[in-house]
Amino acid sequence: MGSDSDKIHLTDNRECDGSVNIDGCLQTVMPNSNRWDYVISYKSVTYFVEVHPAESSEVEKVLAKLQWLKNWLKERAPEIEKLKAEQPYYWIQSGRFNIPRTSRQYRNAASKGILIQSKLFLK
Repeated sequence: MGSDSDKIHLTDNRECDGSVNIDGCLQTVMPNSNRWDYVISYKSVTYFVEVHPAESSEVEKVLAKLQWLKNWLKERAPEIEKLKAEQPYYWIQSGRFNIPRTSRQYRNAASKGILIQSKLFLK
């Protein structure tokens, strides 16, 4: 996960099955797509992580990335989708958090199943 690895904390690193930089792997194949960043397999379930500025103006872009991810999983990676965690989608803020929790944008992201956090802690 390169420079974003400090945003993920695992209780037991030995339980990490691996991670894939989806965005990096598909950049040349799908250069114009709104690609999601990462998938992490931990304790045999998958978590999908998007590291992105947490600004109200960015919510629609992240929702487009989520829709792309869901389509990609269905069409190209159904075996990965079968392993997804109970709460699979995380938006990890790359800077400050500027999406008021009472805003329409925050509620919209939450209604789509995205949890916005400063770091991801997997137990």
